[in-house]
Amino acid sequence: MSSIRSFFKESVMYGLASVLPRVVNVLLVRLYTGVFNTSEFSSQTRWYVYAAFFNVILTMGMETAFFRFYNTEKDKHSVIFTSFILLTASSIFFLIAGFYFSTHLSAALGFEDVRFVRILVAITALDTLAVIPFALLRVHGRAVKFMLLKILNVAALALTVIFLLLTVPQLIIRSPGSLLWMGIGTDYAPDLIHIFVANLCASILTIGLLVPEIIRMGGQFSKSVASKLLRYGWPVMVGGIAYALNENLDKLIIPYFMGEDANGVYAACYKLGVFMTLYITAFRMGAEPFFFNHASTSNAKEKYSVIMTWFVIFGCFCILLVMAFLDAIAGLFLRQNVYLQGLYIVPMILMANLFSGIYNNLAIWYKLTDKTKFGMYISIFGGGVTVVSLLIFIPQLGIAGAALATLFTYVTMATVSYWLGRRYYPVPYEIPKILLYVAFTGSISSIMFLYLRGYLLVNILLVILFAFLIFAIENKNIKRIILGFRS
Repeated sequence: MSSIRSFFKESVMYGLASVLPRVVNVLLVRLYTGVFNTSEFSSQTRWYVYAAFFNVILTMGMETAFFRFYNTEKDKHSVIFTSFILLTASSIFFLIAGFYFSTHLSAALGFEDVRFVRILVAITALDTLAVIPFALLRVHGRAVKFMLLKILNVAALALTVIFLLLTVPQLIIRSPGSLLWMGIGTDYAPDLIHIFVANLCASILTIGLLVPEIIRMGGQFSKSVASKLLRYGWPVMVGGIAYALNENLDKLIIPYFMGEDANGVYAACYKLGVFMTLYITAFRMGAEPFFFNHASTSNAKEKYSVIMTWFVIFGCFCILLVMAFLDAIAGLFLRQNVYLQGLYIVPMILMANLFSGIYNNLAIWYKLTDKTKFGMYISIFGGGVTVVSLLIFIPQLGIAGAALATLFTYVTMATVSYWLGRRYYPVPYEIPKILLYVAFTGSISSIMFLYLRGYLLVNILLVILFAFLIFAIENKNIKRIILGFRS
């Protein structure tokens, strides 16, 4: 199936655009855990958690709605312009309200420095303005520019962070007073505010580089198109809020039960699950446009089934590779030994992220049938499962309970979505094989962590064993993908 091969090529291109910036962000964890203590790292994590919630609310599910109606409406320019105006309006409103109520908002979110909230509001507004221009680049297949802009964004972030946290303190030691012209005195010390300022600089640069794309947007604002976009998007938004809840509530609840230090350890070790998140993000960037573009083809469901199987296969490889090199990875990213005490959550977080990706792939049934309200229902249900399981597991199991709650939530959501999808948009997923691969991966990764840490060669041999298992089972399908299916 040539379209399948095309899909994987697009996933690689757009995946690089999303993965490379995230890789840099992961590398910055090494710097953060070296400069900040566990309590400070917890505060930084909570800031990003709130950013995720605000981002979901402001975008109003418009990115998914844009992809949906860009491919079905005759007047594509109207879809582009209307969706951009809607997000511009939400950004301006949030910016004004956020600054006006920043003092109250800061107290409500638990930040002593009101600048944390003001920067958060500004960044969220700017990032919302960039959603449609970036979506337009994706839908037009302009992967190179998309990738360059994403890389420039994270490069600006990384360079600013390094300058503020490392370079400036060193310059002050070597030459006190040399940075007075910048307003930086000898009493300067690395602070969390510097991370947030770096994020703001990166967002300003990105929206500035997107101005030419925004200027070229033609069309007129259409009330009918706006109504369709909002009607389609609001369930996606509510589902996104619930998804953000599933992803981040643990970092807000742990401090209440165990304190900021435990939350800092948990958040830092949770970051090691980012390798699975990177893979899922790369996959999603290519998958979402592909799913919509091929929905009308005769063998669409067969394509979706093949994609799901191989998504799980590569996801399992990702888990096993991380577990094989876990100690080396932890030593690279976690600078202080105090953070290493939470490594036992990593296998559960990796598996939870895999099921999160499975759920995202299953979600195609309600997106293609315009039943996005079901996505909202499932996400709200998942949010409820998250809250209950966190409140039960954390007091009993500590940070391991938070990781277990995350895994339990995504397994539950994926199961519910699969059974509903069988009724409304049945896809012949290869469930027995998928369950076999997941069970094998879970068992081997547990063995690696409990009994084989430090035995790198043995761990690598187990990964190779999994590769042979895949080749033995998927031999025919591999040939079909390479040679192409007959349409």
